[in-house]
Amino acid sequence: MYISPQSQIPLTWPILLAPLLVAAVLIFLVSLFREPGRRKFSAVFLAGAGAAYLSGGLGLAEFAFCALITFLAYRGLDNYRYIAIGWVLHTCWDLVHHYHGNPIIIFDPTSSIGCAICDLGLAAYYAIGAPAIVRNAAIQKRA
Repeated sequence: MYISPQSQIPLTWPILLAPLLVAAVLIFLVSLFREPGRRKFSAVFLAGAGAAYLSGGLGLAEFAFCALITFLAYRGLDNYRYIAIGWVLHTCWDLVHHYHGNPIIIFDPTSSIGCAICDLGLAAYYAIGAPAIVRNAAIQKRA
């Protein structure tokens, strides 16, 4: 079994906790959108993430994964469950890349494992229906 160089880097607390902070910031910002804009933006965001690895070193599997995520994003236009499933699958794809492919950010060898952690946070948020974090009507009016 081939183990890629990025999987040999020791995972420290900053490497593991920083993606959770990124997920929290993304969740906060996404929650500022009013519905149905929040769900629509989230579906488009997932679709973009599905294309992130298109030249990630796993050949035709990259295109199949992109097609699957695009389908889930389309279904996510109407239902957050599909968006949550898409982020869980993206987490799995991040792990495959951490161990066998190229990192998502070529100059950051821990980016795929970081992305996996962040994506699980996003999946959890969408699994509970992507609620608004701030209930301030003035802020949500502007979003």
